[in-house]
Amino acid sequence: MNWAARLIGGRFHYGWLTVAVVFLVLLAAAGTRATPSVMMVPLEHQFGWSRATISLAISVNIALYGLMGPFAAAAMQRFGVRPTLLVALGTMAGGVALSSLMTHPWQMVLVWGVMVGGSTGVAALSLSATVVTRWFTTRRGLVMGILTASSATGQLVFLPMLAAIAEHYGWRQVVWVVALAAAVVIPLVAFLLPERPDDMQLRPYGEPHDAPVASTVTKQNPLAIAFGTLGMASKTRDFWLLFFSFFICGASTNGYVGTHLIAMCGDYGMTEVQGASLLAAMGIFDLFGTTLSGWLSDRFNSRVLLFWYYGLRGLSLMYLPHAFGIDFFGLPIFAVFYGLDWIATVPPTVRLATDVYGKEAAPVVFGWVVAGHQLGAAFAALGAGMLRASLGTYTVASMISGGLCLIAAVIVLRINRPAKVPQPQAV
Repeated sequence: MNWAARLIGGRFHYGWLTVAVVFLVLLAAAGTRATPSVMMVPLEHQFGWSRATISLAISVNIALYGLMGPFAAAAMQRFGVRPTLLVALGTMAGGVALSSLMTHPWQMVLVWGVMVGGSTGVAALSLSATVVTRWFTTRRGLVMGILTASSATGQLVFLPMLAAIAEHYGWRQVVWVVALAAAVVIPLVAFLLPERPDDMQLRPYGEPHDAPVASTVTKQNPLAIAFGTLGMASKTRDFWLLFFSFFICGASTNGYVGTHLIAMCGDYGMTEVQGASLLAAMGIFDLFGTTLSGWLSDRFNSRVLLFWYYGLRGLSLMYLPHAFGIDFFGLPIFAVFYGLDWIATVPPTVRLATDVYGKEAAPVVFGWVVAGHQLGAAFAALGAGMLRASLGTYTVASMISGGLCLIAAVIVLRINRPAKVPQPQAV
């Protein structure tokens, strides 16, 4: 990779090229994760599977995506970022391609739930946290915002195109396009992604030249790293506040809206392409909102930022059932407000985890917090599907999701609060 360093000739720090490669990896993983929402209605029509059945496979996918986070972060510490990513991307591309042969629900659970869910969990937020803490001392919030926004960009790039392909050519062609996109990023990781700055004779961006070099190499077992960090963090109140607030974050984003919005639009007479275009529009606004959130988290109190993010998201979700009844401005207003807030919670949450647990432990701790995020998403994906199957509408699910966000807005104000020291009383 020294040839790449010589090519850029010191014109900019190699950390920014690393960010670009990881952005593309996260982009491909985001497109892969978004694919089942496009396939839901075609699978329902072709095989007669209910939305609750399809939602089960999606919920397994989402749960494994989150549960892989801490183990992926630990594997990156033990084996390196590049080898871990190459195995995950190969499994992702192979699993997606294999799903073109499925004809029974259990096959969808096995392939999309287990194989794709586990592999996309490696190319996830724990990867972003690992890269940011290794390569950047300053601008961490901004870089985390950029990488987090890649999932929104994945929706922006993939969803309308995939929905159009599904509508005109069928869901199997969608599968092959996604598998190809996952395969394309493999050589980029193999040739352009170094492990850490000192491999390129560099310091992390913004670190003084006289700062001591901290080694991230460990020979400890990844399982021991992951569970040891969990044991340490779980004894603190801040971990559980981060975990449960991010549980609600997952339930109110990719678990509910990301999984069911296209199908919800179909209930109101909109086509799959229109529903996917609405998600893509939200992705555009989230690209700006999450990047801006990273910039803000470098400058303002992360607890206060999270309070506003969760509160505004809750109000947006409670407005959603009414948005379909407003002729022109209803859904665009929801798309703007909810889109700006979609995953803007990530940079402040990473900042709080780093402040509380330190630079080395933060990626693994955040991996466990992301596990909570995806467990919440799995809960919402399955729960909303069951509510829709029994009630014939998503209204109750929208109200529950919005109410949970208002609870999270209160919870986050308690994270990393300094303990009050009792003042001695004057005699």
